[in-house]
Amino acid sequence: MPPVKEKRKPKISIVGTGRLGTALAIALASKGYTIDSLVARHRERALKVAAFIDPPSLVLAAKHLYRLPPADLLIIATPDDEIARVVRTLSEVKLNPRKKCTVLHTSGALSSNALSPLSEKGVAIGSIHPMVAVSDPQTGARSLLNAYWCIEGDRRAVLLARDLVRDLEGHSFSIAARDKPLYHASAIMASGNLVALFDVALEMLSHCGLTRSESQRILLPLVESTVHNLEENDPAHALTGTFARGDLQTVERHLEALSSRKLATARDLYRLLGRRSLELAKKNGLDPRAFKRIAKTLEK
Repeated sequence: MPPVKEKRKPKISIVGTGRLGTALAIALASKGYTIDSLVARHRERALKVAAFIDPPSLVLAAKHLYRLPPADLLIIATPDDEIARVVRTLSEVKLNPRKKCTVLHTSGALSSNALSPLSEKGVAIGSIHPMVAVSDPQTGARSLLNAYWCIEGDRRAVLLARDLVRDLEGHSFSIAARDKPLYHASAIMASGNLVALFDVALEMLSHCGLTRSESQRILLPLVESTVHNLEENDPAHALTGTFARGDLQTVERHLEALSSRKLATARDLYRLLGRRSLELAKKNGLDPRAFKRIAKTLEK
C-alpha cells in the first residue's frame, strides 16, 4: 500500500503581535507551520517576535500592511477595535482570484461578519478564539496546546481552522455568529472578572493587616482547590462554605464586617454573588427556611 500523502500545511501570515498573536505564532511554528509574514504596529516589535520562531520571509509595520503578499492563511490577531481598519486596508489589496485565501480573526466578541468586505473578493472568512487567558506569549503558547477553541465562519474557513486546532492538540466547537458577544461575555465572567473578584478579596484581606503579596499567597491555594472541585463536580456540588451550609449568623457577621465605606464595592459583590451561591445551595438541598432567612438578610 502506497504511503498516505501528508496534507500540505498552509503558509501563514499574522497581523498583530500582541500576547495572543505572538503565542499563536510560537505555537503554530512548533507544530511545523511556516509563519511567512508578521505585521506589527511597529516593525521593531515584529522583529522581536520573529526571534522566537524561524525567521519569516517578511516583517512589516502596520502602516505598510498594503504590501503584504497574499497568504494561504492570514490571521488577524489585533485588538477588536483595529480589525475594521485592517480589513479596509486588505480589501484594497489586489488578490489572485485563483489563489484560495482564508482570513481568520481571533476576536472572541466579533463574528466572521467583521471580515465580510474580504468575502466579496472570494476570500474564505472565519473566526478562531481560544478559551485561554494569555498573559505571557511563551507560557501562552503552551496553554494554546490542548485548549478549547470557538470557531465559526465560511465552511472552507471553518475546516481550515479545525485543522489548526487539531494540529495544536486542541478541541474545537462552533456557535452561531449572533452568539459571539454572549459567548465572549461568558469567557470574561469566568476569567477576567474572576481576576477582578480576586483583587477585591485581596483588598478585603489587606484590611486585616496583611500585605497584598501575603494575601495573594494565602488566597491562591484556596482558588486552586475551588477549581479542582469544579473539575470534579458541577457548580452546585462544588460550592462550599457559608452559603452551602446555610449559616445565617455568619452571613450577618460578614455583612457587618463589610459595612465600612471603604469596602462598599466588596459588600455589593458579596450580596450579589451571595444570592447566586444561595440558589446553588438550594439546588443541593439547602433547608428552605435557611434559604429564605439568608435571602432576606442579603436584601437588607
